[in-house]
Amino acid sequence: MSLEVRVEHDLAGLNTLGLPCHAARFVAPSSEATLSEALSLAQQEGLAPLVLGGGSNVILPSRLSRLVIQPAMNAWRWLEQGDTPRIEVDAGVVWHELVMAMAGRGLWGIENLALIPGHCGAAPIQNIGAYGVELADVLEAVRVVSLQDGRAGWMSADECAFGYRDSLFKRELAGQFVITGLILRLSRRATPRLDYGDLAQRVSAAPTPLEVARAVCATRREKLPDPAVLGNAGSFFTNPVVPRAQADALRVSYPDMPQFPQPDGVKLAAGWLIDQCGLKGWRHGHFGVHDRQALVLVHHGGGTAAELLELAEMVARRVEQRFGVTLQREPRRIIDPG
Repeated sequence: MSLEVRVEHDLAGLNTLGLPCHAARFVAPSSEATLSEALSLAQQEGLAPLVLGGGSNVILPSRLSRLVIQPAMNAWRWLEQGDTPRIEVDAGVVWHELVMAMAGRGLWGIENLALIPGHCGAAPIQNIGAYGVELADVLEAVRVVSLQDGRAGWMSADECAFGYRDSLFKRELAGQFVITGLILRLSRRATPRLDYGDLAQRVSAAPTPLEVARAVCATRREKLPDPAVLGNAGSFFTNPVVPRAQADALRVSYPDMPQFPQPDGVKLAAGWLIDQCGLKGWRHGHFGVHDRQALVLVHHGGGTAAELLELAEMVARRVEQRFGVTLQREPRRIIDPG
């Protein structure tokens, strides 16, 4: 077997929350051939496979009696050039590095998604988005391999059923596939999206994709903690979408409440709701609400997943008590089957 298998592997450095966790077996296949070896190993040893990307959107238990697979395919290639080039990207490519590489080549489409942590293979699972742009806006297809029988194939963007921070991979297909690659369609035509926050004030009148990406990075760094310094999973709650009648009633009581009309209701700002409850900077044991961005829960070190989930439940309860709005957790909680 050409695949390196690590036993009782420490995952604390492989999840951005910095939660302590050991995996019974860990592999990092660099090709679909070695991925096939990993799936055979899982069957031979009776270990349920678990796919881990950059670890930026997961809550890990203290131990996983599973085979953890972290795809390490790490390249991108042109499929088509011209005004609307297409690229194929391997799952192990760091998302932010891809954004900066494309922006540096003058390509539009993903510059607003700069500095989002994680690997490209995990990006479709929650349909990553920021500053008015979602992955679904540029994604054409996803390469998947079945964890059950190893069969590989492509799924179109339509088949992925993307929604706000959502996809089929979070619902009906959860835990059934490993994503090994993406196909993205970008553009050489200037299409800046600057209508979110103060992005327009941070760039020139005719910005380049790289200028926009750098402005997004600066904005994010001002508001969000660096996971390498302070453990976090980025936005811990999704922005809730409520019925229009409920949003109108809330605006009567809270005229300054940010609201964003959606096809299925009105989206509220979860960070604003938490902040209005006076929770910014609040601590609970080894975890807390970030003092600059209330949407981010941070790990000060030494804590466990159970303690983090206690904090999240308390935050959500306070918001529901005050506003009658239910917050949904964004990071995926991994439960060990034992």
